[in-house]
Amino acid sequence: MFMEKIPDMLDVKYVLANLDKVIDGLRFRNAKVDFDALRALSDERRAKIQRYDQLRFAQRQASDQMRTLDKAQAEALRAELKAMSAELKAIDARKAEIDEELAKMMLYIPNIPADDVPQAPDEESNVEIRRWGTPRTFDFEPKAHYDLGEAQDILDFERGTKVSGARFTFLKGAAVRLELALIQFMLDCHEERGYQLVMPPYIVNRASMTGTGQLPKFEEDAYKTNEDMFLIPTAEVPVTNLHRDELLTPDQLPIKYAAYSACFRLEAGSYGKDTRGIIRQHQFDKVELVKFTTPENSEAEHQALVNDAEEILKRLDLPYRVMLLSAGDMGFSARKCYDLEVWLPSQNCYREISSCSNFGDFQARRANIRYRTPDAKEKTAFVHTLNGSGLAVGRTLVAIMENYQEADGRIRVPEALKPYLKCDYIG
Repeated sequence: MFMEKIPDMLDVKYVLANLDKVIDGLRFRNAKVDFDALRALSDERRAKIQRYDQLRFAQRQASDQMRTLDKAQAEALRAELKAMSAELKAIDARKAEIDEELAKMMLYIPNIPADDVPQAPDEESNVEIRRWGTPRTFDFEPKAHYDLGEAQDILDFERGTKVSGARFTFLKGAAVRLELALIQFMLDCHEERGYQLVMPPYIVNRASMTGTGQLPKFEEDAYKTNEDMFLIPTAEVPVTNLHRDELLTPDQLPIKYAAYSACFRLEAGSYGKDTRGIIRQHQFDKVELVKFTTPENSEAEHQALVNDAEEILKRLDLPYRVMLLSAGDMGFSARKCYDLEVWLPSQNCYREISSCSNFGDFQARRANIRYRTPDAKEKTAFVHTLNGSGLAVGRTLVAIMENYQEADGRIRVPEALKPYLKCDYIG
């Protein structure tokens, strides 16, 4: 029997049947896909299926005729049937090749943006949704976190570089206590809001990285072991894959996880950016929020996810803004994304501290995560996955150091962290 073998990334049947629409939807997504080749393979596949069906119909007719023929005619028809069988085998083999080629190409096609995402190529077209808090007015020149950290001997960049290389830093003394306090504070807040706490593995296999969309496109940005395993770039990878190849029940959804992990990124494309300080490191701590939900509740859960990440900044009394990203500025797997940007006095601007993404069923198709539906016809469907930083811990530490600094170099402790740190000032 002629079987459908192409794995879904986007819905492959939809892509092949609506190629022009898909290409238009991806025009600002920097998709490095040869769509002409994709179209040619799709056309060839369709022609092979049609020819296959014609041959199978001819085979059935010939079999019915066989009993009515004389010996010579039967021999001739057997020869035809043999030729048909050979052609069917050749079609099967070629279709398997086409399916493999299409499957590889599908892995490189990014998610199609939601209808309300700005159709534009870069961050210049991101849309500000709202702001919260008022940036502090200083009666002295505020210092950058790296100057504050070096002055107090709580951030050691020179020895971090000596031991590990550029973009590695030693946190010392009060910075360590502040980092750990932030992690515990974030986990406590998210658990209070209904998230189940998870501490995942830091090393995952290729299937896990592929399931969330990091591979194959971004393999050059990942830390890889000799055993074809990968250090996680974010807890999104292991936590989303918690339910890979599983069939969930409606009463389980939504599932909400809050995960602490260290994260590891080569930052291959960030040469020359944020070279001072701990804004952009190869290793950093993050608390990640991951959700699994039904398609009909996906948008509401996305908004709730953004609110949950915002709650951390509100409790820490850090000014921030929420940005809706344009199609060209979103991550590969996202169909819609909001960035939270926190105010940094030393830079006199807002900087990203969280990205909250709705992936639709893009990751669920790659990772085969389904749920039973009430619809008797459909029976099962792919879940929608969502995730967001809740928050990036190192960048939160930076924001606290800069926004809560005093003229004498001390750093005031936010009220929300005093129960964790048992002090009023750092330094």
